[in-house]
Amino acid sequence: MLLLITISIFVCITLGMIGVYSFFTRPQSAATERLKRMAGTSASSAPVSISLTEEHAADKFAEKISTPLNRLVPVSAAEVQKLQKKLMQAGFRSHHAPLVFRTVQLLTMAALPAIVALTCAILARPLINALFYILAAFIAGFFVPKYVLGRMIRSRQQRVRWGLADALDLMVISIEAGLGLNASMLKVSSELKEAHRDISEEFELANLEIRVGRDRDEALRNLAERTGVDDLRSLVAMLIQTDRFGTSIAKAIRVFSDSLRTKRRQRAEQAAQKAAVKLLFPLACFLFPTLFIAILGPALLQLSDTLGKL
Repeated sequence: MLLLITISIFVCITLGMIGVYSFFTRPQSAATERLKRMAGTSASSAPVSISLTEEHAADKFAEKISTPLNRLVPVSAAEVQKLQKKLMQAGFRSHHAPLVFRTVQLLTMAALPAIVALTCAILARPLINALFYILAAFIAGFFVPKYVLGRMIRSRQQRVRWGLADALDLMVISIEAGLGLNASMLKVSSELKEAHRDISEEFELANLEIRVGRDRDEALRNLAERTGVDDLRSLVAMLIQTDRFGTSIAKAIRVFSDSLRTKRRQRAEQAAQKAAVKLLFPLACFLFPTLFIAILGPALLQLSDTLGKL
């Protein structure tokens, strides 16, 4: 057991030193240095600069921390793209988000086995059991961040579904008042910012994409991909077809809003029907044994006293 702890400490210290060395001493490429000089020159010469992506100090710090660790365990471009899509569906739109998630996953895979090894050493567990626990902690450290990300995605998608019906009603009112589709989306994003923040941010991003020159069809498809909500995909497909064939957008949105509210009512009824079945398991495990003890307990005590007197 002492040998295992020594090896674990040596590996952790070695990896830490490699990460610190790569972080502080690895030189940048000549192309990167030239681009930085060009950016500095253009920024000093131009009186006004417009940045399409907002850089935060936290993102820069996360990039510095995550880059050395990701150099040790690189990932493919397809995995990064897939992870970027999931993070966007969870609400993390920064281009540093995959690096941060990868860093959290690596740190979790290293921290949980170390904590388990230290606990097993303190409790003086056998070596075989300790190795099993450490392996289980390593696997858990790999899957726990993915599980948390999945929960965040489902929670955000649920919030988007809740706010979509109100957004459609407001869009119908705005279009009937004389606004266009882009102006109605901007109105929805401004009015629902407090009540439904997620759907407001998504509509605002779609409107910004249209304003910078992207096609409306492409912006709407990106809106559906960023959320991953089936109802929003259906809305986007309906809006694209309506815009292409020249039919009334207000009438199409009103019909879709009515069908969406019908789906919400059906989902609520389905959840209510499932609740009765789901309650059987906690009732059978916790409530029924307590009732049996409370009802049959006095009778069993009296029966044992009677049999003891015979």
